[in-house]
Amino acid sequence: MRSTRNLDARLHSFVGSLPTSPADRWLRRLSTAADHGTLWILIALVLGARPGPLRRGALRGVGSMALTSAVVNAVLKRAFGRVRPDLANLHTERRLRREPGSLSFPSGHAGSAAAFVTGLALESPVAGAVLAPVALGVGYSRVHVGVHYPGDVLAGFAVGGAVAAAGRHRWRTARDDGSRPR
Repeated sequence: MRSTRNLDARLHSFVGSLPTSPADRWLRRLSTAADHGTLWILIALVLGARPGPLRRGALRGVGSMALTSAVVNAVLKRAFGRVRPDLANLHTERRLRREPGSLSFPSGHAGSAAAFVTGLALESPVAGAVLAPVALGVGYSRVHVGVHYPGDVLAGFAVGGAVAAAGRHRWRTARDDGSRPR
């Protein structure tokens, strides 16, 4: 456990020491856009505009995201109690305007991203594949802006993906029911 935390701290320090670039502003914006699942809800509204696999995927993704958020924020963060990284050495250009006051492990942003995209991919693998880089970007952005260790993000991805995949047992996909995907 000690070596894992040491590696996590070293990776966080490495990312924090990267030179400033125009990507800083975009990663900060991406991180902020994902606050409270806003980014994923907006995407779900667009995808849900027409009936079919995209609508089912959007609904599955939002449901998975809501359950993941509850598990991460109400149970896991309290159980692990890991405090957020120290931001003393972080470049000012990377800092969020409002730093989160909650605990760090696991990352709720990463959990929501993985839950939404995995839920969507269960109904529409192509749409899931298209949005997977956005989910990865959200996860990385949390480390880039200094509010999470990489391990927090990986754990969030694991929890979100697992919750969405477990949801398949309760709510079968259209392909499970024998219909053809579009």
